[in-house]
Amino acid sequence: MPALRRKVNEREPSLAIQGHPTGPTGPLEKRCTVTQADNNSHILSGLTDNILDKDPEETSEWIESFDQLVEAHGTERAQYIMRSLLQRAGAKSVGVPMVTTSDYVNTIPADQEPEYPGDEQLERRYRAIMRWNAAVMVQRAQRPEISVGGHISSFAGLATLYEVGQNHFFRGKDHPGGGDQVFFQGHSSPGNYARAYLEGRLTEEDLDGFRQEKSKEGHALSSYPHPRLMKDFWQFPTVSMGLGPMNAIYQAQFNRYLQNRGIKDTSEQHVWAFLGDGEMDEPESRGLLQLAANDKLDNLTFVVNCNLQRLDGPVRGNGKIVQELEAFFRGAGWHVIKVLWGREWDPLLAKDDSGELVRIMNETLDGDYQTYKAESGAFVREHFFGRSEVTKEMVADMSDEDIWNLRRGGHDYRKVYAAYKAAMDFKGKPTVILAQTIKGYGLGSSFEGRNATHQMKKLTVEDLKQFRDRMRIPVSDEQLEGDLYDIPYYHPGPDSPEIKYMLERRKELGGSLPLRQEPSTKVHLPSDDAYKQAKKGSGKQMAATTMAFVRLLKDLMRDKEFGQRIVPIVPDESRTFGMDAFFPTAKIYNPAGQNYLSVDRDLFLSYKESPQGQLLHPGINEAGATAAFTAAGTSYATHGEPMIPFYVFYSMFGFQRTGDSFWAAADQLARGFIIGATAGRTTLAGEGLQHMDGHSPVLAGTNPAVRHYDPAYGYEIAHIIKHGLWEMYGDHDGDHDFMYYLTVYNEPLPQPAEPEDLDVEGVIKGLYHLKAAEIDGPRAQLFASGVGVPWALEAQEILAKDWSVSADVWSVTSWNELRREAKEAEHYNFLHPNEEPKVPFITERLANVEGPIVATSDMATLLPDQIRQYVPNDWATLGADDFGFSDTRAAARRYFKIDSHSMVVRTLQLLAKRGEVSKDAPAQAIEKYRLLDVNAGTSGVPGGDA
Repeated sequence: MPALRRKVNEREPSLAIQGHPTGPTGPLEKRCTVTQADNNSHILSGLTDNILDKDPEETSEWIESFDQLVEAHGTERAQYIMRSLLQRAGAKSVGVPMVTTSDYVNTIPADQEPEYPGDEQLERRYRAIMRWNAAVMVQRAQRPEISVGGHISSFAGLATLYEVGQNHFFRGKDHPGGGDQVFFQGHSSPGNYARAYLEGRLTEEDLDGFRQEKSKEGHALSSYPHPRLMKDFWQFPTVSMGLGPMNAIYQAQFNRYLQNRGIKDTSEQHVWAFLGDGEMDEPESRGLLQLAANDKLDNLTFVVNCNLQRLDGPVRGNGKIVQELEAFFRGAGWHVIKVLWGREWDPLLAKDDSGELVRIMNETLDGDYQTYKAESGAFVREHFFGRSEVTKEMVADMSDEDIWNLRRGGHDYRKVYAAYKAAMDFKGKPTVILAQTIKGYGLGSSFEGRNATHQMKKLTVEDLKQFRDRMRIPVSDEQLEGDLYDIPYYHPGPDSPEIKYMLERRKELGGSLPLRQEPSTKVHLPSDDAYKQAKKGSGKQMAATTMAFVRLLKDLMRDKEFGQRIVPIVPDESRTFGMDAFFPTAKIYNPAGQNYLSVDRDLFLSYKESPQGQLLHPGINEAGATAAFTAAGTSYATHGEPMIPFYVFYSMFGFQRTGDSFWAAADQLARGFIIGATAGRTTLAGEGLQHMDGHSPVLAGTNPAVRHYDPAYGYEIAHIIKHGLWEMYGDHDGDHDFMYYLTVYNEPLPQPAEPEDLDVEGVIKGLYHLKAAEIDGPRAQLFASGVGVPWALEAQEILAKDWSVSADVWSVTSWNELRREAKEAEHYNFLHPNEEPKVPFITERLANVEGPIVATSDMATLLPDQIRQYVPNDWATLGADDFGFSDTRAAARRYFKIDSHSMVVRTLQLLAKRGEVSKDAPAQAIEKYRLLDVNAGTSGVPGGDA
C-alpha cells in the first residue's frame, strides 16, 4: 500500500488512495483512517475514510499485487489499469468518490520525465549571472540619495521557472506561429531586466535607471511591468494582484476568438501566467477559472510560484496552500501538475516502501516548510526526517549539507521542464502548475524563507560574498568591500559560450521576451455613410440615447471594411440595451456552438451561439467583461490585428466595480469604447440605490487615458465615436492610446436631427451652443449634459414665459474634457510665463457671453464643478449628490433639485443677486412651482427598459 501511495498517487484525481494499512502506530485495526494531520483534513481527500475494511488481509494482497504491477511495468501502465478499473467500477455502480487532492509529491513520476533537451550547465550558468545582476540592480538603487526600493527575493525564487520557459517554451514575436503571451509576475521585474541586459537589449546605464523614470529618462526602467511606461518592452501589467490571472484567461479566450472568427491563426500561440500563491487569494485570481475550463482553453498555462509566503508571512501557515489550490483548480475543471521536489528527493521516495516519507510530506504544515529553509540541514534532519525512525534512518548516511541541498521542485530544471512539456502536450483543459519554491532562493540565510524577505532591499557585505560564491561570479572581495551601492554588474561578454547559447535559444524560439510591438496595420475607418442615420434623429419616435448608440453600432458593424473589427461585449444585459437584435445576425461567441434546442428558436430575435459569433457575452461578470475589453483593445499590439471593443454595461457596475481593471487597461494601452448604459442618478427609474449611477464620470476623470462624454443626442454620439475612432486608429502623429467612455440613458426622448450649423469642434471639445434665447431680457446661460439637456430647454421656455428672462442653452458633451484641456492650458502658462498665455476652450467660448450660468446634469455636482474656476461668469451647480432610490424620474429629479423648475429658481436667484430681477422672484418661483413637493416635478417621461 505505501508504494501505491507513492507511485500511483493521483497523477489525475481518480488515482489517489489515501491511508495505508500499516504505519508508525502499528497495524490497521477495524477501520482505515487518513494519516495526515487532522487540521489538514479539509484539503486532503481520503478514499478509505470511514469505510469498514472487512478483510484487511485480502486488502493487503490486492495492494501487493498492484505494487508488483508498478514495479514490473511502471507508473504509466499502472495509471491505465487504475483508470480502467475506475471506469468499470462506475459501470457496475460501485461508488468511488471524487478525489481533489493527491499526496504531497510530484505529479509526474521520475520514470515518466522526458530527457532534458538543453545544456543544463550552461543554462544554469547564465541564470546565476541574471540573479546576480538582478540583485545588484536593486542594491544600487538603494543609494542614500536615491533609495527607490525594489524587490530582490521574488526573482531569486522563480528564476528557474522563467528560465526553463525562456530556453525551451516561450515563443517570441518572430516565431512562425505568432508568438506567445507571457504574463510575468510583477515583483520579479529585476530578473526580466537582468536577462535583457545579457541579451544586449539594455545597458548598465539602463539598469542604473531602475525606478527613476523621469530623472533617468531615456535610460529608465519601470518598477514593475508597465507597458505605458515602457512601450517597447512590457506587454502586460501584472502587479495589481489578481488582475493578471483574470486577464490571462481572457487573453487566451480572445486568441481563440480571433481564430474561430477567421481573423488570425492563433493555433500555435500560448498564454503563460506566472502567479504567486499569495496572489491566489484575490477573488479575481480564482473567480473566473470556470471560463477557461468551459472553453477548453488548452492554450493557457498558469504557473503558480508556491513559495508558501505572502508579503508578511505564510500564505497558509497552519495548512497547505498547494493542496488547497490543487483541489480548487481540479474542481474548476483544470489539469493540475504539482512540482514539489527536486531530483535529489527521487532516491529517497524510491526507497520509501513504508510510505513514511510521503506521510510526513503530507502532514507537514506550510509554516514548517518555510521554517526549514530558513534554518539548516541539521535542523531539517531533526525536525523533518526525525519525525519517524524510518525516515531518520533513511537519511542516516547523508551529511547535513546533503540534506540542505535537497531542492524544492521549482528550482529543478528537469522537473520544471517535464511539467511545462506535459502542460503543452495536454489537450482539452487549461493547465495549472503548482511549483514549490523558496522565496529569496540563493540569497543566503538572511533572505531565504524569511517573513521580511519581500521588503528587504539591501544585502550586507557578507550577504554579497555568500551570494557571489554561490553564483560563482568573478567579483573580488575588494570590489564588494568598497562602496556598498556600487557593486559591479557582471557580463561574460557577447562571445562567451553561455551568452551565445542563450541568444541562439531565443532566436530559435522567435526572439526576446518580454517585447511589445505596434505593427502598422492600417484600419479602414467607416465612411460617413455609417453615421447618416444617427444624424437624422428619430423623427416622431421617442428614443433613448442608449438606443441611438445601439443603432449606430449596428450601422458600424455593417461597414464591409470595418465591421468585422468590432467586438461588442455585453455582460448579460443585451435586451435591456436593445442589443438582442444582434443575436441572430452577429451571434454570440461560443467555441462549442449551440448544441441545445433554444427555447426562443421560433422568434425573430432568437438567442444564437456560434464559434464564429462576434458578440462576446461573458455573463453576469463585469470583471471578466473588462478583461475581455482589455484583450480586444490591445489586439493591435499583441496580435497586429486592431480590434475595436464596444463594452456596453449597466452604468453603475463599470468604473465603480472595475475601476482597477480600467486602470490596468490604460496601462496596457487599450483602445476602445466603454458604454455606461442606463446611466444617471434618476433616469433608471425604479431600480434603486445600488443601481442609480451619478458618479462614474467623476471616477473616470481620474484615469488619464479615459475620455468621458455625456451626450444628449444621437448626432452627438455619432461625432464622438467618429472622432474616437480617428484618434485611436487615424493617420495622425498624436497619442492613439485612449478609451472613450460614453454615458447613455434609457429614457425615451425625441432625438432631433443634427443642426446644419452644428459646432462639431464644440461637440468634441465638450461644449457647444445649442439654442439661443428668443426674447430680450436679463441674460442667463443654462448648461446641461446628457439627459439633462431637455430640462434646460424646458427651463429656457419657463424663464422666457413666466419671468421674461433671456436664457441660452448649451449642451455640455464632456465636463471632463473641458477640464482636461483647461488644466493643460493652465499648466502651459505656469511654465511659460514670458509667452502669450493660452486661453482654455471653455474660457474662450464664454468670453462674450453675458449672464450667470446654471449647470445641471443627472450626476453629482462634482462633475460640473470641475470647470468652475475656468468660467468668468457667476456660476451655480445643481447635482444629484445623495444615494439613488426607487421612484419616478420626475419625482427623483425634483427631490435632487436638478430639474427644469430647479434651474429656473436657481437662475432667478443669481439674477436677483445682480439686481436684474426682483429680489422676491426666487421665493415666488419656489411657491409657484411647488419646488419642495416631489410630486410636483414634471421633468421626465416614463418608459425605457431597466
